[in-house]
Amino acid sequence: MSDKDLKDLTLEELWDLFPIILKKHNPEYKYWYNKEKKKLMKILDQNKIKRINHIGSTAVKGLIAKPTVDILLEIDKDYDLKKLKSNLKDNGWILMHENDMENLDLVFNKGYTPQGFAEKVFHLHVRYLGDWDELYFRDYLIKYEKVADEYGKLKKKLEKKYKHDRDAYTEAKSDFIKKWTKKAKKEFGDRY
Repeated sequence: MSDKDLKDLTLEELWDLFPIILKKHNPEYKYWYNKEKKKLMKILDQNKIKRINHIGSTAVKGLIAKPTVDILLEIDKDYDLKKLKSNLKDNGWILMHENDMENLDLVFNKGYTPQGFAEKVFHLHVRYLGDWDELYFRDYLIKYEKVADEYGKLKKKLEKKYKHDRDAYTEAKSDFIKKWTKKAKKEFGDRY
């Protein structure tokens, strides 16, 4: 790869550099999450943090996953977003997506390099405190191993088809996720 910065790459170049790769569950994911959570608590305003959760497939024991630890950071509505973004950037996080309207949605990545994935990769989803689907879906997969196995089989099938198209891979999983998230919300009530 040339000396291009990641921000200078086209979407297709990024997808080639960072393909969909699924791996069997690594028990270390839980430790990666806890270590990163501690770092976040040190660099961010703890009084403005409402909740931090390990979400996504790496939070579900036994489930195959992209080796990326997803973290949901929920904050107060009066958190200084400029300061938050600056603190995260100064600590190695790259802002990948931003929607700071009424429903805040910031996505930061860590572990993406011009040479490909680093040993540890993280996605940090920053939102205001809420009743987020990802929490229900994670909990449902943890409780129902059979559904988690079904999800793993679906992901394996989609990995082959969409290896270099993250958006299509994500979209192809959406009906499955919506179906089981709806069941989870019905079963778990207003858990979050």
